Amino acid sequence: MPELPEVEVTRLGFADRIAGAQVHGVRLGKPLRWPLAIVPEALAGRSVQGVRRRGKYLLVDLAPGGVLLLHLGMSGSLRFSEQLPPPGPHDHFDLLTSRGVLRLNDPRRFGAVVYADSDSAPQAVKLLGGLGVEPLGEDFALDAFHAGLRRRQAPIKQVLLAGELVVGVGNIYASEALFAAGIRPTLAAARISRPRAARLRDAVRAILARAVARGGSTLRDFSNVDGASGYFQLEAMVYGRAGEPCRVCATPIRQLRQGQRSTFYCPHCQKS
Repeated sequence: MPELPEVEVTRLGFADRIAGAQVHGVRLGKPLRWPLAIVPEALAGRSVQGVRRRGKYLLVDLAPGGVLLLHLGMSGSLRFSEQLPPPGPHDHFDLLTSRGVLRLNDPRRFGAVVYADSDSAPQAVKLLGGLGVEPLGEDFALDAFHAGLRRRQAPIKQVLLAGELVVGVGNIYASEALFAAGIRPTLAAARISRPRAARLRDAVRAILARAVARGGSTLRDFSNVDGASGYFQLEAMVYGRAGEPCRVCATPIRQLRQGQRSTFYCPHCQKS
């Protein structure tokens, strides 16, 4: 599944190029997870003001009003180019603009494109209202983060994945951040001291920033808007390395299941 770094890499790949473009029309393919929530013809004539990200959602701001909320789902990807080939069976949304075509390809159709009149419209609030703070933003404050951890008895890995305290720390990057902070993924969040919470906060920010710089992670089918793969997975310390020696202490990396997701950790470097 594309996680926050992959979504941010996607945004960076086309935000500047599409800004200021005039919308000529919309082409819809097979239905996605949710309906578009607007007649496609109503988007023609608007202009793209910019592209933001909130968690794993991309927000395409339109003028004179409105916003498109895009989610890549489990296997989706966006392409943006002046010319794209004719749409295939897995191409479900084309935004046709004066600067090129923005296309959502999603073989599993768990992705979404939803229109809202504004960020405060019911459609937007339903999707974005429960998200935690942005990990790469200034609002990711240590005091609030530690206080939130103290209120939760669930394992720290599960708390990170829930997205209520901090948004977008998906499975790959939660395992990597916990390794960097020296915290075992099964430890109850409430037992994490303030100094360890500070290390974890810093690790989350550093891991996510590094992943963005490396183009994200391509484990199966993620690629950016120009079709290029990410390379962060080649630097992973624990994720996907079960049985291989830890890059720090040479202890074999272990794998366990938490909430139907695979977790990877070093039993020596992450003793508690």
